[in-house]
Amino acid sequence: MNGRFVSEFLDCIKVVPMKYIALGGTARSPEDVTSLFDLGLQFAEIPINHPAKFAPLVNLYKSLQTSLGLDYLCHGPKEGDPNDVEALNHVYLPKVLELFPIMQSLSMQLLTIHFWMDRRFVKKDSLESKREILKRIVDKAAEYQVTVCIENLSEEARDLEPAFREIPSLMMTLDLGHGELLCEKNRSLGFIEQHPDRIKHVHVHDNRGGNSHTDDLHLPPGEGVIDFKTLFAALRRIHYNRTVTLELKPHEIRKCLAYVFELVSGVSHGSSSC
Repeated sequence: MNGRFVSEFLDCIKVVPMKYIALGGTARSPEDVTSLFDLGLQFAEIPINHPAKFAPLVNLYKSLQTSLGLDYLCHGPKEGDPNDVEALNHVYLPKVLELFPIMQSLSMQLLTIHFWMDRRFVKKDSLESKREILKRIVDKAAEYQVTVCIENLSEEARDLEPAFREIPSLMMTLDLGHGELLCEKNRSLGFIEQHPDRIKHVHVHDNRGGNSHTDDLHLPPGEGVIDFKTLFAALRRIHYNRTVTLELKPHEIRKCLAYVFELVSGVSHGSSSC
């Protein structure tokens, strides 16, 4: 880990570095990868919406990975209409399957996917078909030694129970920001309590609640209404000790990094900035 920037923050908030949780950020470009390294983060999560368009950049990302020593995670393409099973089979699924050779080239071992399973909005027959698609994705991922994590969008814990029951190796990316949307109480707590063993990755960003995808603001933690202290306390109770991605732009991460260190360390100094 690059020590200069982290050291400044640790001096500011007077805590020791986390021994287990690895902090990273979203990298939408090679320049973002370098910025995350300069911030002292340990990995970059790279969204790949169009594998064919991303493929020519693999060598550049590989060179950065080698020179900087950062790990990479992958965020898969957008789903599209969650009830259009034909498009999911013939457009979305092929895109996801195209990711695995790219991931292998970049030593990516975790894939986060959006695959909406909220029973309030996705039809029952669509849900059944989508579980079959998930099985195909997870089976192919196993050939590349990749862990597939479905990300919560607006679901509650029981929405994912059928998929978890039918696909034992399907894991979860717990998005604390999405947990605040389309509900009265952040639904992340339900996942932490009911599916602790499935949570293999966490996304962090803030918002002000709301009932639409337009309310998914991706604000720096501390600028919205999410009670991160309660959520991170719950994660500590299940001994979560894996990766956390700040789903923000690098300059936004810089603004909130001290506060995030407080959250993951469990030490509060009452402010989201130094």
